[in-house]
Amino acid sequence: MPGFCHRRDSFAVFRRPELAADIKAFDEWAVDALARGDADALADYRNKAPSAAVAHPTADHFVPLLLTVGAADDPGSAVSAIDRMVMGNSTRSVQLT
Repeated sequence: MPGFCHRRDSFAVFRRPELAADIKAFDEWAVDALARGDADALADYRNKAPSAAVAHPTADHFVPLLLTVGAADDPGSAVSAIDRMVMGNSTRSVQLT
């Protein structure tokens, strides 16, 4: 179950509370792209997603989601197993078939 919206500096939101809105916007975009099974949009998240540079300054925590979507029989089958914001970060994890 890969998750997304995790900053290396997870505590940055305490110094800059406005980052929480950026992370939420990215999370909502990713959930929508997953629901549509839009693997191309997810792969091009740096250009297509709002606030990608804030939510994922590096790709290391997003790539596992891309691998999972690519391996899924149905990329649009994503179901959130964990869905919450903690310290300004999405702790969403998804399952796909």
